[in-house]
Amino acid sequence: MTPEELLDVFHRRIRLPDADTIPGWKVEHVGPVHRSYLEGPGGGGFVEAPRGLGDDPEAVIAGEVAFFRERGLSFEWKTYAYDEPADLGARLVAAGFVPEDPETLILGEVDRILARPSALPSKVVLRDVEEQQDFHRIAVLMDTLWHNGLERIEERLSAEARMFPDRLVVSLIEEALKGPDGPALTAAWIRFHPGTGFASLWGGGTLPEWRRQGLYSAILVHRARIARARGYAFLRVDASEDSRPILQKLGLHAVTTTTPYTFTI
Repeated sequence: MTPEELLDVFHRRIRLPDADTIPGWKVEHVGPVHRSYLEGPGGGGFVEAPRGLGDDPEAVIAGEVAFFRERGLSFEWKTYAYDEPADLGARLVAAGFVPEDPETLILGEVDRILARPSALPSKVVLRDVEEQQDFHRIAVLMDTLWHNGLERIEERLSAEARMFPDRLVVSLIEEALKGPDGPALTAAWIRFHPGTGFASLWGGGTLPEWRRQGLYSAILVHRARIARARGYAFLRVDASEDSRPILQKLGLHAVTTTTPYTFTI
């Protein structure tokens, strides 16, 4: 499929029905807004508007700020480059949002990934995780790389895996000799979106000293095999500039960009 065809399928199957929300989160559609959120400790929210914001964008934006402020929740407004109005990002900044680094939306067919050879260094082991200790090690890795909250990552990821084992698989790579007593070298997870044909890939951070040794590619191919075994045809990744070239080399396509805007309570 061409990049344009993939983006059209993604928009119709994922964005319009809001099919990629995190399992267990409250989901609400209010006017043009798709809203998902989790209240309580470690909670937060996500907003997007795939059909545009209508005739009064400022009122819609203000409504979402008021909604989340009333609940004491920080949240993210996820925008795509083709969203309307075209100056949505500027309007969000004017309302108090802070833009984060843009990412590239990468889409592709599972079979394109599986057609590529993948090798893992003999001194490491790749496995799926279940133990709480493993989720803590993954949280340590992600917080070391991106400083996005040790406790928040561990609690959210382990709870999601426990409550929705059919919708999430978490994997890590560790040193063969150290095993669970050593650090997680790379960690990533795959979410399944039933009825859409899409599985989404998350994480993938690797310790700096272990980069450029094929770990990211290996854990990506591993998740593609899981997706194929479960009958999923398409993969979706919100890719950083570090991972984008690897994903494209493996046969996936850059179809547009996405920029998150955060509002902190």
